[in-house]
Amino acid sequence: MNTVVDAAGWSYWPAPAKLNLFLHITGRRPDGYHELQTVFRLLDWGDRIGLRLRADGQVRREGPSVPGVAEADDLVVRAAKSLKDASNCAEGVDICVDKRIPAGGGFGGGSSDAATVLVALNALWKTGLDEDALAALGLRLGADVPVFLRGRNAWAEGVGERLVPLDLPPAWYLLVDPGVHVPTAELFRSPDLTRDAAPAKIADFASGTILGNAFEPVLRCREPAVEAVFQALSRVGRARLTGSGSGCFVEFATRAAAEHALAELPDQLRARVVAGAARSPLLEALEAMQ
Repeated sequence: MNTVVDAAGWSYWPAPAKLNLFLHITGRRPDGYHELQTVFRLLDWGDRIGLRLRADGQVRREGPSVPGVAEADDLVVRAAKSLKDASNCAEGVDICVDKRIPAGGGFGGGSSDAATVLVALNALWKTGLDEDALAALGLRLGADVPVFLRGRNAWAEGVGERLVPLDLPPAWYLLVDPGVHVPTAELFRSPDLTRDAAPAKIADFASGTILGNAFEPVLRCREPAVEAVFQALSRVGRARLTGSGSGCFVEFATRAAAEHALAELPDQLRARVVAGAARSPLLEALEAMQ
């Protein structure tokens, strides 16, 4: 990943997608948030964030980002402003987003974009915040931001912010985006959602005894497009749902197996093969700049 500043003053940074290899909801907290357990798997594929420093202190978004999201509400803009405020930085930045991760798919695009802005600007502005301080800023923007910011595959609990790094074996993933976007709040209100799953342990995941996603039965029943994708993927492997979005995937041990499965799917599906990452390409880009 090239982080050299180009002739126009832009540097470009990866914002990788993620998968939830399983997701259980184990209870509800007094503040209304749900307790969950999941494993985050980072992917070697995602958005690309362009940053160009400004001397006038303004934070501006150049071009579109997520369709329908106003500039002031965009997580990348909010992330830059939160870092600026926390560090009393006088500099500004222009931000552009090369959007590749589909919105609403549960692949973590918005959270990853925000994490990339925090990490990259912390380096470019030389604000000097450590990883824990950046993670605290990220958590205010979204529960998934800290895992992208820390850049390691992880077992997660709480609302997703209590992370234990995991070493995951190499894997390739066949991803399908059904194109359905259901607000997470609606899914949490569903009477069919299991909110009291028995707490699991990392050893349970490592043994392969837990793979399910609490949102899967809700979305499959509610959204015909999601059910159709599950039916198609089930012919080539064990289909799973990621996060609280509509994105579906099957895991393979080799790229060849994943590519073969892709060739078996109907042409009209929005499908791709991507590699799991041992660590975030954002960390590699940061190290290359230093």
